Amino acid sequence: QVQLVESGGGSVQAGGSLRLSCAYSLRGYLMGWFRQAPGKEREGVAVILISGFTAYADSVKGRFTISKDNAKNTLYLQMNNLKPEDTAMYYCAASSGAMSASEALRRMGTFSLRGQGTQVTVSS
Repeated sequence: QVQLVESGGGSVQAGGSLRLSCAYSLRGYLMGWFRQAPGKEREGVAVILISGFTAYADSVKGRFTISKDNAKNTLYLQMNNLKPEDTAMYYCAASSGAMSASEALRRMGTFSLRGQGTQVTVSS
């Protein structure tokens, strides 16, 4: 049974950093993170393809870094210079489908394989 389990969320002040982790039990999937704030649509934040190619939403580019450690079966999202508008529930998601990074970002919030989410709150 494929499982994705996130951890690492919390509350920080603006300008601070957090690292999210996602333990996974799968191979051969593109993986990424999406977020959803109250009253807002889901937003694909970062994706890492099977090739290792990464892509980011414009809203986080230069501040967030996605990485994966296959030896530890863990996906990471390093978030630096956090802003209040980054406050949201963050989800790890995965897909076995073949698609470009931009398409994966756009569709990330609809992937059926996802974790339970971890809350990130950034105060000003």
